[in-house]
Amino acid sequence: MSIEKYDLVVLGSGPAGFSAAMRAIDFGKSVCLVEAQHLGGAGIMNGALTSKAMWELSRDYSIASSVMRGYRASGLNVDYKQVQKTIMQAAKQKQLQMLSQIETYAEPTEKFGNITLKHGWGKFIDSHTIEVKSEKNTELVHGDNFIIATGSRPRPMPDVEIDQERIIDSEGIMNLKEFPERMIILGSGIIGCEFATIFSNYNQTEVHLLDRQHKVIPYEDDDLSSFVSKNLENNGVIIHHTANLRCIRKRPDFLEVVLDYQDGHSKVIEVDVALVAIGRIPNLDNIGLENVGIERTDRGYLNINEVCATDDFKACNVFAAGDVSGHAQLYSVGELQGRYIVEALYGNLEYPLDYSNMSTLMFFKPEVAAVGLNEKACQKRGIPYKVATYSNSLVNRAVAMRAIDGFIKIIVSDDGKDRILGMRAAGPQASTLITSIAYQITQKGTLKDIRQNVHPHPSISEGVQECLRVFEEKSIYKPKAFPDLIKLKSWKPEKVKEA
Repeated sequence: MSIEKYDLVVLGSGPAGFSAAMRAIDFGKSVCLVEAQHLGGAGIMNGALTSKAMWELSRDYSIASSVMRGYRASGLNVDYKQVQKTIMQAAKQKQLQMLSQIETYAEPTEKFGNITLKHGWGKFIDSHTIEVKSEKNTELVHGDNFIIATGSRPRPMPDVEIDQERIIDSEGIMNLKEFPERMIILGSGIIGCEFATIFSNYNQTEVHLLDRQHKVIPYEDDDLSSFVSKNLENNGVIIHHTANLRCIRKRPDFLEVVLDYQDGHSKVIEVDVALVAIGRIPNLDNIGLENVGIERTDRGYLNINEVCATDDFKACNVFAAGDVSGHAQLYSVGELQGRYIVEALYGNLEYPLDYSNMSTLMFFKPEVAAVGLNEKACQKRGIPYKVATYSNSLVNRAVAMRAIDGFIKIIVSDDGKDRILGMRAAGPQASTLITSIAYQITQKGTLKDIRQNVHPHPSISEGVQECLRVFEEKSIYKPKAFPDLIKLKSWKPEKVKEA
């Protein structure tokens, strides 16, 4: 069997793998990109792009069906198959863009390297060889260096059998033939709350959300968790707090779900579909890790060092990026790691990898964005801080948009340095607002560094400007006049002080 040889072999074409491959051709390298399923991985199919496309469509429908804006749409209806078709169009558009670029760089040029896409399952034979097995054939591929970027899949739930028809995970959403009349979502983290938002936005489904704790998104501060919970309930979602799933019984025409609550009582509900959304686990099975001496952590991930190598960098030629690395399972993290590995191999690193300011977007109603530390994290680390919260209902652009539900919350250190530590934003354009604060965290910025920025009017970002002014008691609207809309407090390890 002949062996094809490449400078770099990448297992997985998701955000980590594709970005690494494209960065490698910048350095004139020959790249083999191996993908077992969908081009783009979960970043395109059954993940980030498709779920966000569905969220965008559901938001548009929710706005169109609103009767609180001075107009009423008549004859409004929604068809799940048409929604599916639109979502698939978005995914196909992105895949075709990726394919177009791969074909453009199929042959090396004087300036750039080349890339070869192989469809099949990649498995290590040794530290320089993988076997790529497809339905049609099996071939061997030699690589000087390898990147494992095989992504993740939905975490299974003990004693719950996923059939992708009535009991589904996020990969079964597109299998539904129509909007279910009744649905329960098992898991109240970001994925669960996003799908609860999507299906309740369409107002076609009675949505139940199982929350094993007292608050959804439990790792965030109580104010944000309560905000998300309240808005889900206002959107029609029935949240079962402090409940555990005992079992799901399949009946001919429905699912019988038994819930046990912390106070000792139980409840039985009937639904048509159960969606399991309790997180994701890395795709590392059957890729031959044992043949290259790579072991998984207790949590099932790969140990990587500061340049994402699975062993000592100088002696290692196998790297890992994305969801398999054990860091935050974010598109942006995978993309950053993939590019960073290539730059460590073939270029000059200008800065170390920094995971402290990775922004997170949560597609709820309204959207929520987060970056840096929250109050819980500051208190856990014993960091003294000040925190200001400013309501969107005081921001002119939000008032004009009739989208006043939301707030901006900024945390700075209370050590005399006023370093920007973190931000949470909820409401329209939250994803845009978070970027400026993320940059300041990266640059170790302070209140003094950003307080002179002038924001355009009317803009949502004026809320950031006013929130920053609250710290220095210079805001146009004052906490004394609007105690429920503007808040300032401080915390030190000894005690919490209300400002």
